[in-house]
Amino acid sequence: MSFETVENVLNINTDAIMTLAMASILLLIGYAIKNRVNFLAKYCIPAPVIGGFIFMFITFAGHTTGTFTFNFTNTFQDPFMLAFFTTVGLGASFSLLKKGGILLIVYWLCAGVVSIFQNIIGIAVGTAVGLEAPYALLSSAISMIGGHGAAGSYGSTFESLGYSAAMGVGAAAATFGLISGVLVGGPLGRRLIVKYDLKPEEHQANYDDIKSVNAAGKEPLSALDVIKNVVVIIVCMALGTMVSGWVSKLIGMSFPNYVGAMFVAVIVRNLNDTFHFYKFSFPLVDGIGDVMLLYLALALMTLKLWELASLMGGVLLIVICQVVFIVTVSYFVIFRILGKSYDAAVMCSGLCGHGLGATPTAIV
Repeated sequence: MSFETVENVLNINTDAIMTLAMASILLLIGYAIKNRVNFLAKYCIPAPVIGGFIFMFITFAGHTTGTFTFNFTNTFQDPFMLAFFTTVGLGASFSLLKKGGILLIVYWLCAGVVSIFQNIIGIAVGTAVGLEAPYALLSSAISMIGGHGAAGSYGSTFESLGYSAAMGVGAAAATFGLISGVLVGGPLGRRLIVKYDLKPEEHQANYDDIKSVNAAGKEPLSALDVIKNVVVIIVCMALGTMVSGWVSKLIGMSFPNYVGAMFVAVIVRNLNDTFHFYKFSFPLVDGIGDVMLLYLALALMTLKLWELASLMGGVLLIVICQVVFIVTVSYFVIFRILGKSYDAAVMCSGLCGHGLGATPTAIV
């Protein structure tokens, strides 16, 4: 880290290691605050987002007052992001998906159609208010369904194309979606259950052992087992990057590396479930994924908030339209498609969380 004064402004320059160290501290600060503020825990706001946003406002204060500025070397953001999505892919077990049955397939198809309409709404409203298409998309399915993870990944891609505020727009939209998804999901599900006097089925044998699929093994992992799990993550990252490169050449446009990494990780996980090449540990991989969320802290702490000012009005209008759309289509359409049952009501409640704030709010 070095300090120099340029035109009465203190410039704080950090190399890649110092930038990562600062992001790590922000991650711990985020967890500490989240554990003490019920609102943040209730609405599943990620700890790196909390810490990153705090530092983002600090840099904004320095810019506004003209007293100091940070110049970061942000080398580790992309590798950490790639590792995080690889751990997500390793958590996808076909044996777990099969337990959802036909209803899960129907829900999956509905969610896909809903995401298309979300993007149509985003582009339509964005065009009407003069918001550029990448920012409109970042206020739509990318950040709503993808959450902060996808917002960060696609935001990074859009930034490389010249849209400097992409990361901030995605983070803002994803945060709004997290909160709104939890606010509307529970009441909507309760309204459907009460209105139609719905009751859960007495026999749910297919769902009794869902948690067992990713449960920790009884035997502790050896050091070699830990190494094997880490090596698999790294190899999936490497192969996934190659796959994304091939797809990019095939379609003639940029294809996110993290999608290729997730795809490879899903294949590796399910092959291992069948052939048992190594002792896979979901708790370990999930924990590594939590650490890799440092990429969110890195993304937000290096964000220049003042570059978002002119965009926030259009972004806010789009995300409000997204909330209205999800609530309306869940209540009047998806509930009927799923069979107007107790499970359908619960899944519509989850769709509000999934469609607006990614998986954490769907689970809530």
